[in-house]
Amino acid sequence: MRLKNRLLAAAAGLTLAAVAAAPAQAATNDPLRPKEWGLDQIRAEQAWPASTGAGSVVAVVDSGVDLDHPDLQANLVPGVTTVGCGAQRATCGNGDWVGMDGEAQPADSHGTHVAGTIAAVTDNGRGVAGVAPDAKVMPIKALEDGSGSFEEIATGIRYAADNGADVVNLSLGAMPGFQALTITGVESSVKDAIAYATSRGVLVVAAAGNESFPVCDTPSFEAGALCVTSTDRNELPSYFSNGAIKPDLMAVAAPGGQGLVSAEEDIVSTVPVGTGSVNGDYDYYAGTSMATPHVAGVAALLYAQNRTRAGVLDAIISTARTPLVGTGAFTPSYGHGIVDAKAATAS
Repeated sequence: MRLKNRLLAAAAGLTLAAVAAAPAQAATNDPLRPKEWGLDQIRAEQAWPASTGAGSVVAVVDSGVDLDHPDLQANLVPGVTTVGCGAQRATCGNGDWVGMDGEAQPADSHGTHVAGTIAAVTDNGRGVAGVAPDAKVMPIKALEDGSGSFEEIATGIRYAADNGADVVNLSLGAMPGFQALTITGVESSVKDAIAYATSRGVLVVAAAGNESFPVCDTPSFEAGALCVTSTDRNELPSYFSNGAIKPDLMAVAAPGGQGLVSAEEDIVSTVPVGTGSVNGDYDYYAGTSMATPHVAGVAALLYAQNRTRAGVLDAIISTARTPLVGTGAFTPSYGHGIVDAKAATAS
């Protein structure tokens, strides 16, 4: 069984008026920052006086990252590849989006987009700003042409936990129903890897899935993983998003886009140089894949405050807010609520 990334292509051509107010004046000079409504929704900039993520590391276990992207390069630490390494090797390569076969498949732009949301270089007069602008990203290529095996992904999680990552971002998952494999013990590699990372003090943040299903897909379904559902610009659940239901109720929501109307209703971030529809190096994507790095970025801000995994998780969950409800409630769509970086870093 191979797990896939969680991506919806940005819709184009439809023009519906947005209800939400225009974003506040950005505090950075990144030209696409005004388009990053997700950062406004989670109040990322308001958290930066308390933490910018300096000293924390987020492993992006995904399709690899463009190591030469000028809006990411300064915030990357060495990574690894776990897919396409051959029968005798568990790891190889350096986490670049171009795999060991030397081919650049379009689906593998996904990890670069995720990385930019977490920690794009900020206030550099280029592109976008990251949620945690001074955090580092560890690129781990566990997907090739958009998919990878449980074992390849588990190897990436364990590598991250053993090599200094504080947070593991999993913007990937299996289809609904495959939770039965881990419940029955037929498949345990990713489940065990999450447990291992947890024992090492690492927070695993994982996408709920894009099938409009009420339950988090695996691996976000697994014990210890923080499941992330998606909201649109108006803080409504995204139509595609899976729900927040899982046995341990560890779930929150974050901006993932709408996936239906104009591209600017989705999440803009970095993509491999020359492949994007926005200035060549950026693009709009939608999905719980895009929501997950918003949460991983907030976690990086909190780890940089010298909090333990338990402290980071408590801060995220206790300060998350549900529209019209407030904090402290669990709902099937929002989990404990939309993450709030300002409130979490101040808690």
